[in-house]
Amino acid sequence: MKQEAKEFAEKAHHGQTRKSSGDPYVTHPIRVARRLEEAGLSEALICAGYLHDVVEDTSYEIEDIEKAFGIEVARLVSAHTEDKSKTWKERKQHTIDTVKFASKDVKCLILADKLDNLLSMENEYALQGSALWDNFNAGYDEQKWYNEAIAENMTAGLTDEELPDYFHTFKETVKRVFG
Repeated sequence: MKQEAKEFAEKAHHGQTRKSSGDPYVTHPIRVARRLEEAGLSEALICAGYLHDVVEDTSYEIEDIEKAFGIEVARLVSAHTEDKSKTWKERKQHTIDTVKFASKDVKCLILADKLDNLLSMENEYALQGSALWDNFNAGYDEQKWYNEAIAENMTAGLTDEELPDYFHTFKETVKRVFG
C-alpha cells in the first residue's frame, strides 16, 4: 500500500513545485513518509505521510483517499488538512490546537511534515537570507510564532518514551532557525 500511496502522491502533485526552492513538490511528502517509516510507525501513517497534502493542494477530495487507501489513512489525512477558506493565522492556530489535543499518530504526522518544512526553510535561508520570508504568506515573526507554538504543544499528553526522535529534532531546529 505504501508504494501505491507514493505513486498517488506523485500523480496528484505532478507539476507542482516547492515555494522557496522550486524543487518538485512531491519531494516533500516523500521525505515526510520516509521520516515516519524510519521512526517505525504504522503503514497507514506512512501512507498518510505521502498523501498529507493531496486534499489541501490538489483537486482530489478526502473521499478519493478513503476509496483508494481506506478510512484510517483518510482519517489521518483529514486531521492534517487545512481549510484554505480561512486566513493564514486561523489555519495555523487550528494546527496548533490540533497538535496539542490530537492522538499520537496525528501528532506524528503533523510533526514529520512541520520538521521537513522547517529543515527546508533552514536550507533555503542559507542560500537566500532574509529574502526567504518573502516566499511565504507570513514573514519571519509569524513563522517564528507558529513553529514555536508547535514545539510548545507537540508533546502534550505524550510521555518522553512515546516521542519519536524527530520531535526532539524539530525543537532543536526551531531554536536554530528562530533563535
